[in-house]
Amino acid sequence: MRQLTTKEEEKLKVLTENSISLTLIEPTETGLKKSILDATGTVRNYLKTNNFHDYNLQSQGPESKIIIDSIIYEVDKVYKSKTSLYRPNTKNGDPRIWFSGLSKFSNPSDILALIGFENKLHVLNLTQLPIEKLIDSRIANPVKELIEEINYIENAISKELLNMLMNLAKGGPILSMLDADTSVGRTLETALGININSSKSPDYKGIELKSFRSNKGNRKNLFAQVPDWKLSKFKSSSEILNAFGYWRDEDYKLYCTISAITTNSQGLSLKVNTDINHLIEYSDDKKVGDFVVWTLDILHKRLLEKHRETFWVAADTIYEDGKEYFKYKQVEHTRKPIVSQFDILLEQGVITLDHLIKRNSKGKVVEKGPLFKIKPNSLDLLFPPSNIYSLI
Repeated sequence: MRQLTTKEEEKLKVLTENSISLTLIEPTETGLKKSILDATGTVRNYLKTNNFHDYNLQSQGPESKIIIDSIIYEVDKVYKSKTSLYRPNTKNGDPRIWFSGLSKFSNPSDILALIGFENKLHVLNLTQLPIEKLIDSRIANPVKELIEEINYIENAISKELLNMLMNLAKGGPILSMLDADTSVGRTLETALGININSSKSPDYKGIELKSFRSNKGNRKNLFAQVPDWKLSKFKSSSEILNAFGYWRDEDYKLYCTISAITTNSQGLSLKVNTDINHLIEYSDDKKVGDFVVWTLDILHKRLLEKHRETFWVAADTIYEDGKEYFKYKQVEHTRKPIVSQFDILLEQGVITLDHLIKRNSKGKVVEKGPLFKIKPNSLDLLFPPSNIYSLI
């Protein structure tokens, strides 16, 4: 795709500021004449991520073609279209996409924004449409209505959860459920009526809840993800524990933080290899060297799954009669992490990894992580500008 003009970049920025998830495509002169466009990697990833279509699962040939509804936007009206997604028998089955009637609404080398919403693909000509003017217009128009509808649906659940938190905070401090670091989160979820489980899915209708004690300044937990054992020298958490564990009281464990910019007391460090798309944990013991691997693609996927939308809830702690109470006071609302930043923050030591491996009394090895964490006050390095709400 060609480089965007300054005006196109400004229009893209307006859509991004309105929390619109989209991808871009550039019709060529040949493509418009032949009614066929290449489904680029960016387009394919967008369709797959948004559960529209996975070209990897599609067979070649016209009998395997998928048709979905789409809408092409003009300034004051829309055109109902059909989107064809297919892989031809020729040219190795390179993925193709086409929007019926597109030639009437696009010139060669125009930049089109594709927005997946309500099981349809919405097509906005970024080159031709006055996006900002349409969104800010006092007069109703199709583009304005689309953006408002997306924002309404996107914000409905977050407003619901925010109201629940505000009502909870009005009730005053809440007694901690248990004496543990994780209690601040478990207590909040229980008070909100959210079932405690080990699911990797977000906690409340697609929104992840992350609670923390505001006076501790600890790193914030992003997600847990085990290594790719097939690609790793070590094949289990047990092997990691056997190589680097230590006795603490009656427990044999490995509780430690690993960073890409320092070597910890166990001699462990991280390194990012973008050439092969791997995050590697390694030991300064040359006999061990590199011992476990994560693919960056999997880490990116986990980040997007877990933190598409997140409430980071800060709580003050109050102690009375030896018991801990939580006063939930503030929410930072983040959306859509910038995946490309994740790798950079790993390299810079802003995002680190924690092992929490322990062999219990029965000899069973338990790994509560590995946990990927981000330094306090660094969320703005991973997420677009957030909203902050006071609960009290």
